[in-house]
This record gives sequence, structure tokens and C-alpha cells, in this order.
Amino acid sequence: MNGKHVMITGGAGFIGSNMVEMLLEDNDVTVIDNLSIMDDRYIKPFMGKKNFRFIKEDITESVTPGDYDLVVHLAADSDVRNGSVDPTIDLRSNVIGTVNVLEMMRKKDVKDILFASSSTIYGEAKVMPTPEDYGPLLPISSYGASKLSAEAFISSYSHYYGINAKIFRFANIVGKNSTHGVIFDFINKLKKNSKELEVLGDGTQAKSYMHVTDCVGSMFYIYDRISGTEVFNLGNDDVTNVDTIAKYVIEAMGLRDTRIVRKGGYMGRGWPGDVKYARMDIKKLKATGWKNRYNSDQAVKVAIGEIMKQII
Repeated sequence: MNGKHVMITGGAGFIGSNMVEMLLEDNDVTVIDNLSIMDDRYIKPFMGKKNFRFIKEDITESVTPGDYDLVVHLAADSDVRNGSVDPTIDLRSNVIGTVNVLEMMRKKDVKDILFASSSTIYGEAKVMPTPEDYGPLLPISSYGASKLSAEAFISSYSHYYGINAKIFRFANIVGKNSTHGVIFDFINKLKKNSKELEVLGDGTQAKSYMHVTDCVGSMFYIYDRISGTEVFNLGNDDVTNVDTIAKYVIEAMGLRDTRIVRKGGYMGRGWPGDVKYARMDIKKLKATGWKNRYNSDQAVKVAIGEIMKQII
């Protein structure tokens, strides 16, 4: 993709900053972020470049209009755990914020959007691997509910105003510039106490992990090739459980005799609203011709190395 003016909401965060790095050589990029989850450290290298602009803004309040060719909507309250404490956080960040982005697009006649949804919209699916047309969709967290609601608003704007939307239901995305997540948490815990690693839940929680370069690459690959409004699962065919990730982190940090302690959590899960097992069907993704560079285990191992370099 080249010669486009792309707006990225949440562009200072994990996936957004990786996306900026990928796009900036051949495109103009505007990042909108309120810096509530992460400061500007991952986009500082781009500041001052003539084809990069940063706007500090909370999309739940307003979205600065612009003549964009494409909107990539990543901004969200991305920590699923927060919703069990205050579900209205997800309502404001993930639903109202999305509607405000769509309203800007409607008023400025911006026709293309790529949206970061989530596998959490499936809830505890009875069909695995879970295809895009699975239903009923019964999310078990306010995060999942907010992402499903945002999908519905995007679909309605698509039909009302001719917006072309690609809705991507993410697996667990991992890699450099991470701001939270199981790998990030494990490394930080072991920095504080290398003798013991606390694992929330029973450790058997298993999900598909996708490296951030595969995630971002597949989004633009599909954008370039698929027209109209479509939904795609983004992930891998295989899954990795939490105990395995714990062992990978311990090995990568060169630790010995570290005791894994399973405690806390909720009914074997990490927290209330945590989907214990998630595996999405990615046949539709592969049918486009896209092939991930890393499988789930490989993505985890590569991400551990990347994150360790940044926080140790």
C-alpha cells in the first residue's frame, strides 16, 4: 500500500505503533491517541517526519476530521480485565468512541475502515475452530460485548453510507511494543521475583497467538484485495496454553528452579470474563492467499525475545 493518507486511532499503542512503522515509508499517517494506556515512546522516532502527524485526543469526546483515504480503528480499552470492575469503561472507549469515528467518516465522506475486533465476541463458542458465521454470539465480558456492539454500528454505517469495512476478529496478538498481556506480565513478575511465577487460573487456558507483524500484514493484504464489508478471523490454526507460555518465558530468561504457582483467577480462568479456550477458524483468511510467518508457539517465542529486549 502506498500513497494513502491513513488515520490510525490508538496509533501510539502496541499494534498501532507497529502499523505506523510499516506504513510510514510509503504513506502519510495521522495518529490519534489520548496516551491513556501508553505514552508516546513508541511513536517518538516518527515525530518530526513530514508525512507523520500526531493528535492527542480522546475519541470518546471528539475526533478531529481530515481528508483520509483510510481509517484504521484500533483505539480501545484493551485490557479485558478492566470490564469486570467497571463495564462502562468499555462502553465509553469501545462503543461511543467507535460511533464518533464513524460520524467523522460520514461527515467527511471517508469510505474505508479497518476495525480491530476480537475473538471475545464469540464468548464460549460450542464450535471450535470457530468460523466467522458462528452464532448466536454471546460474549461473556463487557469487552467482548463492546466489540460486538462496535461491529454492529460499523455494519449499519456500511449499509447507510456506503462505507467499506473490514472487521478483523483478533486472536491474542503478541510482539514488540506490548503494553500488557500474559507475556508482558510474566516477564515483569519474574523481574521482581525470579524464584516464583504466579499464574492466574489453572494454567490450562489455551488460545491462538498471532505475531503482530502477521496481524498488521494480513490486515493490509486483505484491504488491498477484498472489496466491500467483510469479517475475518485473524489468528493461527494452533493454540498455546498459559503453562507453556510460562515455561517459555522462564527458559528465555535463563532461570532455573523457578516455581510456578497457580492461584487466584476465577473458576480456572485468569479473571471473570476470561474465555478459557478460544480457537478460531482461519480458512477464510488463508483463502485470500495470506500465510502467517509464525504459528502460535513460534509467535509466542519470538514475542518473548522482543519484549525482553524492551523491558529488561
